[in-house]
Amino acid sequence: MKPTVFIQANERQMIGARISAYSYKRSSRRPDSFEVRILDVRDYPRLNQSGQSILRHGHERAWDPGDLQTFTPVRFAPPSEMKFSGRAVVTDPDCFAVGDVAELFRRDMGGRAIMAVPRPGHNGREDFIASSVMLLDCARLRHWDFDQDLDALFAQRFDYGDWVELRREDPATIGMLEPGWNSFDRLDANTKILHTTKRRTQPWKTGLPVDYTLREKSPFDVLRRLAARRYQPHPDQKQEALVFVLLAEMVDLGLITGDELRAEMAANHIRRDSLELVDFYRGWDLLKQAA
Repeated sequence: MKPTVFIQANERQMIGARISAYSYKRSSRRPDSFEVRILDVRDYPRLNQSGQSILRHGHERAWDPGDLQTFTPVRFAPPSEMKFSGRAVVTDPDCFAVGDVAELFRRDMGGRAIMAVPRPGHNGREDFIASSVMLLDCARLRHWDFDQDLDALFAQRFDYGDWVELRREDPATIGMLEPGWNSFDRLDANTKILHTTKRRTQPWKTGLPVDYTLREKSPFDVLRRLAARRYQPHPDQKQEALVFVLLAEMVDLGLITGDELRAEMAANHIRRDSLELVDFYRGWDLLKQAA
C-alpha cells in the first residue's frame, strides 16, 4: 500500500479539503509516490448521530453533527484505513502544502509511531503537541482501532481533549517535526504546510455567516461571539492568494467546475465572490506567495 496523505473533512469544509488534496500533489517532485484521500465524515455514521455526548476537558458536551469541526476525530482513522501498515500523513482540511510532503514519507522516524509539531503554550499547556498534522507509522499504532475508539468516546470512557492532544499516547512514541510542517497562519520561506488555523479568517470563507461553535469561557468571549457574526478577511493577502491560485488551477484543469463552485457558494460553504477571485488570481506564480 502506497504512503497516503489523509485529509479529514465534512460537507462544510469539503472545498478546503479538495484544494488541500490538490496542493499535496501539485507541490511534490514525486507526486506518483503517494496517494491522497479525503476522509468524509458522512462516511462515518457514528459521527452523524444526534443525541450523543462526550467528555471534553472534564465537562460533558453534547455532540453536534452539524458543527464545522466534526471531522476532528477522523484524525485517528488512518491506521485502520491503512490496515495498520505503511506510513500516513494526516491533516486538517485547512492545511495547504507548499513544500514536498514526500520528504515526510522518507523521514527517519527513529522508531517512533507519531511525529508532529509541538505548540508550546497553546491551550495553556507547555507540552501541547498539534495533532492537526501528523506523520504516522501505522504498524506501530495497532491500538488505534477507530470504531472501538468512537464507541469509547461516546461512552465517555476517555476525554476528547486527551485524545486530540495525544495525551493518551506514551510520550516516548512521539517525535517532533519542524514548525514548517504545521505552520500556524504563517506563510514564509520555511513553510512546508500552511495551516489556516484561525477559523474566523479562513480565506475561502470571508463574508459568510460564522458557522462554528465558539466556546465561551468568559463574558468577553460572549461579546466576541456577538461581534463576529461573519468570517473576516484574512490579514495576510499571500494566504488568500495561495488558496485561490490553487483553486484557479483546479478550475483550469477541470478538477472542479464553475457549477460546483456556484452550488458551494449557494450553500455558504465558500465565499460568494469565489468565481471573481478565481479570475483575479488565475496565472499568479504560486511560489511567490511563500516568498
